[in-house]
Amino acid sequence: MSFSPILAAYRGATALLGPLAGAYLRDRARRGKEDEARLGERFGRYQTARPNGRIVWLHAASVGESGVALALIDAMAAREASLSFLLSTGTRTSAELVARRAPARTIHVYAPLDRADCVRRFLDHWRPEVGVFVESELWPNLILEAEARGVKLALVNARMSPRSLRRWSRWRTAGRRLVGAFAYVSAADARTKDALADLRPAPLGEPGNLKLAAPAPRVDLSARASLAAAIGDRPVWLAASTHPGEDEIALAAHTLVRREFPSALLIVAPRHPERGAAIAALANGAPLRSRGAALADDPVYVADTLGELGTLYDLAPASLIAGSLLADLKGHNPIEPAKLGSAIVTGPHVESFQDIFDTLFAVGGATVVRDAAELAAEITRLWRDDAARTRQCEAARAVAAQGAAAFDATLEGVLALLQPKTAARKNAHASA
Repeated sequence: MSFSPILAAYRGATALLGPLAGAYLRDRARRGKEDEARLGERFGRYQTARPNGRIVWLHAASVGESGVALALIDAMAAREASLSFLLSTGTRTSAELVARRAPARTIHVYAPLDRADCVRRFLDHWRPEVGVFVESELWPNLILEAEARGVKLALVNARMSPRSLRRWSRWRTAGRRLVGAFAYVSAADARTKDALADLRPAPLGEPGNLKLAAPAPRVDLSARASLAAAIGDRPVWLAASTHPGEDEIALAAHTLVRREFPSALLIVAPRHPERGAAIAALANGAPLRSRGAALADDPVYVADTLGELGTLYDLAPASLIAGSLLADLKGHNPIEPAKLGSAIVTGPHVESFQDIFDTLFAVGGATVVRDAAELAAEITRLWRDDAARTRQCEAARAVAAQGAAAFDATLEGVLALLQPKTAARKNAHASA
């Protein structure tokens, strides 16, 4: 396979700068971005023993990718009871999600630093048979070291932003080398499929976004009933997965909304729950759900908790899918509100989910707003026009129902990487 100066330079730089990693991670831990008790995992050091038998390793960046990984684990576990699973992720929020949702025989670890020695310790300890990279987490040392160990690799639900595609077009040799390490590749959208096909001569798996096939997020019926009782007949909307700068826009929009609906309630669910107190301060001391604060006639309620978006989407007739109102953001996944019947409102910056949003826009399943005034107008329109809101929700739900074929094809593609040993085992039993 051709030599890549870019990859060689990257591997040299990660080795040279490696000694600085400890100070960097400790600083992140002080700021709450790393789990200090588990920093050793970043260096390939583990307190958990490797389970006996065959391990399928899945690697995901954060919460959204972890949801896809967990769905694949559920499906593989149902098909092959002898497998154990290792899920590596990069964020504390994803670790907390996995802790709540991981099925039996699944171990979560923080992904090792992409430094050769850390990656080698990771592989020495866990010895996976198959490695499944979800979406766009292409760490060169992790990929190349796993390939060198004979780990069969899959890249599933691959998604590349236009910026990433431009970078790969400039670094074609590096791109071919990395993508060529994967025995199975599938893309979430046509844009990424075309780019990967240009880098990889082998055929690709069935295209399609696996997030469309994921089940609707969990709705806690007890928590929903309690919130609904506290809200009563007040009109309510949700600002979901907000980032700094978007909270201010949502709050300004809510001020406008309350001119027409004085009793209206805005629920803000920040992307990173640790920002809850800062948002409450912006909202004149709004109650915080994480502290068990009661909801009375407050105009704003801050849902700074994890794992409750499903409950909130199911409760709110309309939701802003944030991460989309500022130019430096790239949007969040709209499939969860689509599956739970909350009318989708989004900002214009949805690059990471452009294909899904384009499909939603084409069928009337979502609407775009650009500022507080447009957001307020759209929320009040959806409240006033029940028929229009119902049509929008039904259109979005139909889009969200797609994706099953791509999921099934991906599952078969990943399981096929295990089949040679499975077949050998069956043949041995037959000859016996």
